[in-house]
Amino acid sequence: MYFKNPAFFLLLVALIPYMVWYVLRFKKSLPSVKVPETIKYRYVAKSWRLYFMHVPFFLRTLLIILVVCILARPQSRHDWNDTDVEGVDIMLAVDVSTSMLAQDFKPNRVMALKEIAERFIEKRPNDNIGLTVFAGDAYTQCPPTTDHSVLMNLYNSVDGNMAMKGIIDDGTAIGDGIMNSILRLKDSKAKSKVIILLTDGVNNCGEIFPITSAEIAAKYKIRIYTIGIGRKGLAPFPHPKGGTVMVPVEIDEETLSKIANMTGGQYFRAQKNADLGAIYDDIDKMERTKFSVKQYTQRTEKYEPFALAALITLLLEIILRYIVLKRMP
Repeated sequence: MYFKNPAFFLLLVALIPYMVWYVLRFKKSLPSVKVPETIKYRYVAKSWRLYFMHVPFFLRTLLIILVVCILARPQSRHDWNDTDVEGVDIMLAVDVSTSMLAQDFKPNRVMALKEIAERFIEKRPNDNIGLTVFAGDAYTQCPPTTDHSVLMNLYNSVDGNMAMKGIIDDGTAIGDGIMNSILRLKDSKAKSKVIILLTDGVNNCGEIFPITSAEIAAKYKIRIYTIGIGRKGLAPFPHPKGGTVMVPVEIDEETLSKIANMTGGQYFRAQKNADLGAIYDDIDKMERTKFSVKQYTQRTEKYEPFALAALITLLLEIILRYIVLKRMP
């Protein structure tokens, strides 16, 4: 236990004159009656109220002490603990081209990715995780952070209609998506740096080729796990006028496999929601790096027990003083 404002304990000095005043007042208030002899009263039983007559005073004193303790702000102590945690710097590079609205994943590829990525993020509370989105070009939606609630809020603002709305050019710039993620990780001091690339297409635009960006990632010792999203053959796609149409799924698995191999990662193919969840679980198991950190525990206010004790003390004093030991005028 630690007191934030210990100077308030100086107020307890005031209890000394309060006690002196009480003793003097008590002596003066004692009733006296002159009688010829007292021997006849020697064996008269004393009232139980006599034994409790000073209790209200002690309760009032205790109440003052408790109030001073509350004013001094009792808190839990700051603690530094050496612990071993597992942490990795991760960038999620997510394809948000219009084709990601395909419904071979439920409800569609974009929403399925969010739900499964959120579970992945929740299981890695010590990791710095960021988000890059790409279509015809790429930009950072969220830099690496341990504030995963902020990360998910920003992720939830991403949808497959971004290209239609003109927020981002349509297309699939895989190389740009990787490069944007590299720029966020290259200066990291983490022992393990990872990019998880998720795409459903073939690189068809952008300023840098995917293999070139993979070579740069390898130089910075950044592993890339690539995930090809979409069932083989045809996938249902929402039609602007209603209903769905079947569109061919084209994924450059050869390039995605090469990117993963060049950087020490691995290529996966996801054809349904369960596949995607299993892939994230596999990556979660592979990317674990233990390191020692000092954890800081912040002080929290601990006035509640003192406040409860003060309330009980006040109620007891009121009951004794004005009900049980009430004096007739």
